Amino acid sequence: MNINEKELEIINEFALFDDWMDKYSYIIELGKELPIIDEQYKTADRLIKGCQSQVWLHAENKDGKMFYTADSDAIITKGIIALLIRVINGEAPETIAKFNFDFIQKIGLQEHLSPTRSNGLVSMVKEIKLNALQEVKS
Repeated sequence: MNINEKELEIINEFALFDDWMDKYSYIIELGKELPIIDEQYKTADRLIKGCQSQVWLHAENKDGKMFYTADSDAIITKGIIALLIRVINGEAPETIAKFNFDFIQKIGLQEHLSPTRSNGLVSMVKEIKLNALQEVKS
């Protein structure tokens, strides 16, 4: 499944829920499936700046594909980073660097977050793209 197909799958999944309380519950469930970061990578340099919660993100390039693991101390935030990782895991760094994350707007996520969580979401996307760009340049 390519990145656009994964994005469409998420949009379709969120369309199944009528209200945002159900969508939040689904986001929390996604957080439980998050590829958890190894404890050795829970370091200050992997903390995403701009998030109210603590969010650690580790990126690894394996054979030209990016793989991310993460963790957070907040359940909604953990679900949000899991959602982002689900779309981009296993993709080429160039693909991730150019990806617009349109599904965020299409599912209405950003508009249903508090301003601080919304800023954190932007910071997560920025960090993911920066990791991918570093791999493109190397």
